[in-house]
Amino acid sequence: MWSIGELAERAGVTVKTVRFYSDRGLLPEAGRSAGGHRRYGPEALDRLGLIRSLRALDLPVPDVGRVLDREDAMEGALEDAVAGQLRELGSQLAALRWREAALRLVRDCPAGERADRLRLIGAVSAPPSTAVLARFWRRWLPPRLPARVLSEVVDQAVPQPPADPTPAQVLAFARLHALVSEPCPGTAVAGDWQPAAHRTGGGYRPAVLYEGLGEAYALASSALRARRAPYDGEALDCFVAAYACSRGTRDTPAFRRELSSQLASDPRIDLYWQFAAELWGPARPTPGASHDWLCAALDAQIARTAV
Repeated sequence: MWSIGELAERAGVTVKTVRFYSDRGLLPEAGRSAGGHRRYGPEALDRLGLIRSLRALDLPVPDVGRVLDREDAMEGALEDAVAGQLRELGSQLAALRWREAALRLVRDCPAGERADRLRLIGAVSAPPSTAVLARFWRRWLPPRLPARVLSEVVDQAVPQPPADPTPAQVLAFARLHALVSEPCPGTAVAGDWQPAAHRTGGGYRPAVLYEGLGEAYALASSALRARRAPYDGEALDCFVAAYACSRGTRDTPAFRRELSSQLASDPRIDLYWQFAAELWGPARPTPGASHDWLCAALDAQIARTAV
């Protein structure tokens, strides 16, 4: 039986350390001396070594306690604790990389732009959250979209912050964050700032429209990655069919002319897609770029048939 001092000496730690773990129930005593002093058996030395190993992994004391309490399932408990630490460390590293890029952004910009850039990046957490972007889309999209369709559209439209951002990407995300944080334009007259397909009373079935647009954008995205100019084909037909089906009408030359005119006059959110493109990079065309490509293909087709 060892005293607290003897155990500390054998373990190469301070008496204060042994007392700390004992007081928290991680290092049970084997008994007490006649004078009421703590006594420990040889098993305490092994347990103290395990505690120190777990703490060397930076596991919090409560997690160490949970691992020690589940000796019959030590591997599983340890795996859970380590996985939790890895997730936390990954978040910390992401925050550091974001802060580093933000600092480089401020350092390398012209002196006259520093105040504005500080204001922009100061409004964004590190690592940044996309919650404000998702809220923008839920406000901008037509009401009463089915949850599945809404989730798919938001997933496709909201860019995730890069794990290792460049200063330019930090600036793009900060500008995007500022853009969607501002009040929606035209709120004095409800719906005036949205495309006609989003407005009530227009005869559209938004769920049908957005399911079809998702397919059309995916087809156009392939052409954009291949750097093909807008052309007639499956992507354009799918695009027009989405609008026609959502209104319960047929795809005719007259409908295509009407759709082209309507899309040309619809409000646009080009600035959003510009910032999103800087975050995604050229390998992933934005839905906005796909929409523009399809509109250009439709306009070109109408111009040819009008000759």
